Amino acid sequence: MESEQTINLAQVANILRKHVKLISLTTLLVTVLAVVATFWLMTPKYQATTNILVNRRVTATEQGGQLQQVQADVQMISTYKDIITSPTVLEPVSREVRDLPGHPDGLKQALQIENEPNSQVFSVTATATNPQTAAAIANKTAQSFKDKIGKIMRIDNVSIVSPATASGGAVSPKKAINILLGVVAGLLVGMSLAFIREATDRTVTSEKFLTEDLGITSLGIIGEIPQEQAQGRRTTESTLTGQTNTQAQRIQRRV
Repeated sequence: MESEQTINLAQVANILRKHVKLISLTTLLVTVLAVVATFWLMTPKYQATTNILVNRRVTATEQGGQLQQVQADVQMISTYKDIITSPTVLEPVSREVRDLPGHPDGLKQALQIENEPNSQVFSVTATATNPQTAAAIANKTAQSFKDKIGKIMRIDNVSIVSPATASGGAVSPKKAINILLGVVAGLLVGMSLAFIREATDRTVTSEKFLTEDLGITSLGIIGEIPQEQAQGRRTTESTLTGQTNTQAQRIQRRV
């Protein structure tokens, strides 16, 4: 079993070595396509994040249940996430911010709401093709939520902890990752083509292919003569032929 595995690995290595030009060309082509798509075809996207704190004010008589109130506020964050992506909150944003990705369904897709476990603070992250637009969407959404939540749930203690700012760096596409994926994909495609080409190649390369694979009886093998040796033989034969002809002419003259 170990011997067969060694032979198979050797065959794989020989196939890859035999088609190294095809693999290299395919890898280069796919990598170039990945570079072109990353730098010229894909639209850069930017993100901006704002943090919101929502809690309820408690009276002096409710101080004893303040811990329970905080836990209740944490559990309510899932409800706040649904409210902040509702048309009630997003429609005013779509009217105020220009260059939106859509109205209002596309705006909802551009928002991402997250929070840390056991925290009353949750973040609103907006994604857009322009950094200023992303910051405007995040800030306007937070402000609209602050204005609407009091009427919806009678909550009057909403604070914007940190407003969103325009980011100078795009979050996508990931240039280095895309190029690396292009190299890996090119190698895989090139090796696949090499194995396919080897499997479909019916060129006779050995006696074993005829006798074992095709079941043909071998009558003999014609060896290959190197070009230099063949040229030397032709020169020798020409010399001998010339000498024979000269001797024959001399004999004829004597006769």
